[in-house]
Amino acid sequence: MGREDFARSTRSLCRRDPAIARLVRATGPCTLGGRPADSNFGSLVRAIMYQQLAGRAAAAIHARYLGLFDGRGHTPEAVLALSDTQLRSAGLSNAKVASVRDLATKATDGTINLRSLARLPDDEIVARLSAVRGIGRWTAEMFLIFQLGRPDVWPVDDLGVRNGFALAHGLAAAPTPRQLEAEGERYRPYRTTAAWYCWRAVHLSRGQV
Repeated sequence: MGREDFARSTRSLCRRDPAIARLVRATGPCTLGGRPADSNFGSLVRAIMYQQLAGRAAAAIHARYLGLFDGRGHTPEAVLALSDTQLRSAGLSNAKVASVRDLATKATDGTINLRSLARLPDDEIVARLSAVRGIGRWTAEMFLIFQLGRPDVWPVDDLGVRNGFALAHGLAAAPTPRQLEAEGERYRPYRTTAAWYCWRAVHLSRGQV
């Protein structure tokens, strides 16, 4: 989906849910749908880097990691040419070294064809990516949203989406994943846009919009 598609989905959601309409007025248009800044491989590596780390720390490690390639290109083959010691020198933990190496291995041996992922349905992409060490459903869903621009992703395990839904609808507590799954039915086939505005509700509550 491009920017115009997300604008169309926003208009549709505003007609269905006054809470979304209020968020749109308060926070502005959805900015999803731009051209990806990185390759599919690079996007997944970055997601691994940012897991369970504060943004600044993760960004510093990611920058040092990219510096290891010294203009040679950040490809699965280039990753496999590095030693574990070199990868750890950038600040990667042993677990993240194993995850990045497993992703690179599966991308080169044909287990996962990263170039053809965009032709697969959402559930198949989640299943294939979840076979990589360190990549679970949440990471795969973020890839669907921010890298592939898929329109109907509803990450019910994401605490930000759950909290944002509660804030937007004046709930005393965040819904459980099962409850949020049911609530999301009204937003099909535009659940990605609804999730994005739930995140914006959290930012708005923190004065970050």
